[in-house]
Amino acid sequence: MPRSEAASRLGVPSAELTGTASTPAPGRSASPAGRPGQGAERPRRRGHRTPPGLPWILPAVVLVVGLVYFSIGYTGYVSTLSWNGFILSAPKHVGGANYSKMVGDGVFWMALWHTAVFYVVTFTVQTLLGFTFAALMHSRIRLGVVYKVVVFIPVVLAPATMAPVFRQIFDASGQLNWLLSHLGLGSLTQPWLAQSSTAMPVVMVITVWQWTGLTFILFYAAMSQIEPEILEAARIDGAGNLRALRSIVWPMCRGTTAALAVLGLIGALKTFDVPYLVTKGGPNHATEFLGTYIYQTMVQQKHFGYAASISVALLVLALAGGVVMSVRNRRAGRS
Repeated sequence: MPRSEAASRLGVPSAELTGTASTPAPGRSASPAGRPGQGAERPRRRGHRTPPGLPWILPAVVLVVGLVYFSIGYTGYVSTLSWNGFILSAPKHVGGANYSKMVGDGVFWMALWHTAVFYVVTFTVQTLLGFTFAALMHSRIRLGVVYKVVVFIPVVLAPATMAPVFRQIFDASGQLNWLLSHLGLGSLTQPWLAQSSTAMPVVMVITVWQWTGLTFILFYAAMSQIEPEILEAARIDGAGNLRALRSIVWPMCRGTTAALAVLGLIGALKTFDVPYLVTKGGPNHATEFLGTYIYQTMVQQKHFGYAASISVALLVLALAGGVVMSVRNRRAGRS
């Protein structure tokens, strides 16, 4: 009987019977724990790692924190002073006196009221015109590209270059009154920029002309995201163009409208260039805004502390308005 077969019957390993044992291959340890540091990897130490994008955003962070927020803090400090802005003159600390003065300032409240009316009118008109132009451009009209350029050109024009043109057009002897006279509407001619009842509408018209192109572009992009199948299904169900715009396109552009509302509010609070360059806030503060009032108070009247307090109020109003409208739009979107 072979030795291996006898060993298997007796239950004895054949390696012990033959006196041989399996040896590990050269260069390998007998067991994973045979030598320290072999057979099992040590856990890697997780040290503090620098975010990979930090070097790229660090200059912007330094600029924003060091310039913008420092300027905001310094403006808040200046708002507690009575100071004419000159370095050689010693400022006087007055605490909250500038804010108390602002609460009782009639021109400040007039500028705030002008801002509210200006925002409501310009936002409403720009939204209607921009939405209408976007819908027309999606209707495959001829020369659509030319119309897009014409509508958007005012957005890229600097107000400083267009202000003299508008002053000339709306002057008492300007082109608008000339046109009205030659059309037999001489009774409608008037000094548009020299009277309080027409100066603010002129500023609104210029602003609508300038920013309707941006509203149009955003609505046009929003309408491009609507699936054509949705509109085709509405037409199959018998919906006309106006019904499709009112019941499908307009609700699906709600997010764009909300964004334009926030941007319009912040822009209205910061309005400065058009009223200052065209009317300089007049006549008799009829086109006074917070921006123009801050400029006149600081540069012309040299009341730096009071101008800084109005600037702080402007910042608070802009932040509060933006937050309130964003929360409201978010809740409306969830519902």
